[in-house]
Amino acid sequence: MRTCLLLSFLAIAVEASAAQPNIVFILADDMGWNDPAFAGNRFVDTPHLDRLAREGVVFAEACASAPNCAPTRACLLTGQYTPRHGVYTVVDDRHTPGSPHHKLLAADSREAMPTESLTLAEALKPHGYATSIFGMWNLGRGRTGPSTPPGQGFDVFVEPKQLGFEKDAYRDEKGRYSPDILTDAALQWVASVKAKPFFLYLAYHDVHAPFDPKPELLKKYQARKGVADAALAATIEAMDVNVGRVLAALEKLGLKENTIVVFTSDNGGTRQYVAPLKGGKGTLYQGGLRVPAVIRAPGIKPGSSRVTTLSMDWFPTLMQLAGKTNPAHLDGRSLVPILQDPKTKLERDVFWHFPCYIGGGGPSSAIRSGDWKLIEFFEGEKIELYDLAADPGETRDLSSSDPKRAADLLSKLRAWQSATNAPRVVKPNPAYDPKTIPDRGREGRKGGKGGKNSK
Repeated sequence: MRTCLLLSFLAIAVEASAAQPNIVFILADDMGWNDPAFAGNRFVDTPHLDRLAREGVVFAEACASAPNCAPTRACLLTGQYTPRHGVYTVVDDRHTPGSPHHKLLAADSREAMPTESLTLAEALKPHGYATSIFGMWNLGRGRTGPSTPPGQGFDVFVEPKQLGFEKDAYRDEKGRYSPDILTDAALQWVASVKAKPFFLYLAYHDVHAPFDPKPELLKKYQARKGVADAALAATIEAMDVNVGRVLAALEKLGLKENTIVVFTSDNGGTRQYVAPLKGGKGTLYQGGLRVPAVIRAPGIKPGSSRVTTLSMDWFPTLMQLAGKTNPAHLDGRSLVPILQDPKTKLERDVFWHFPCYIGGGGPSSAIRSGDWKLIEFFEGEKIELYDLAADPGETRDLSSSDPKRAADLLSKLRAWQSATNAPRVVKPNPAYDPKTIPDRGREGRKGGKGGKNSK
């Protein structure tokens, strides 16, 4: 299938044109739905993201396509639901299917996207786009081969390790701050390819714990009343500064008026900071799914939309904004009609499938239809139903009081699972040992200081 898709794109004349918009896609790591000021945070300064929000369209009900890192990135790059590419979670020895702390046999997850997947970078290249990723790939290891960025359509792949930083480290031995150096490298690349259309995928490690914030910013937020976690707040502002550097560079190079800029996150935030939403990273509750999202693009009218969007929607949206035909295999829907009129509705049901164990989440699947959301938990064969319009915090399970609606939504969810060959996790794990305590890893934070109030 991939060969046919690639041939169809390669058949298009490669013609770089000044009219073709550049694309800068900035992806944060673990940034919760309300972490930036434009999304409601009253205690952290994010002036550059706020400016982007004023000049673009904010998706106030944006959701990640998955509740953790790797599957969301695969959905973003392929425009498809998780069962299409088989990346369901970050492959981690602590959560291997059949682990003794799992009651059910979880589904196997691919570490990397299938090589036949057509990525956004591959779709853009035949149209003359220079393509790059600076930052986290997190979809397999290695720097060469068909499943690595160069094998998936990216001309340039620069990760922090190449710049002298250990995995997930915010600082190197010289005290340099990783996001600053990564942004330096990305902007150097932009300057080198500015004569042709380009796609920059800037995938920061920010704001993933454990933090190692800049001392001056940490001190600022330790002194600010109401800040729940000074280290997190300092890390958020440091990221905003680098977003500001990207925006300033586009302006200085004369590229602002012809560049699409998207900012969003790979999954919901840490559960203690996503209130009033329920859950957090690793769960299919809203706290694990909702993310900040904003797009600024040539010719669009600034505004805000409450349409539910998913990470996979960015592929068809960016292709349409670039004036290109979308491939037929996409599950995502273009958001361009909403960018033209933020009051536009996008009538569809959306789905999530997470047949794995990680952190506080277990195997589950979900559907949202309008304001109604149903979650199917495979452990215990349990369902929960919520009216998100009346209860965005998912505090009142209505599955018993509204059984007909619950049954209808469950039927739709099961039909979607069948249509996409989504694995249903129902078999007991013969190695299950209730006395086993899972290793959740270390998510400690350096330099933080608690406060009385959360954001």
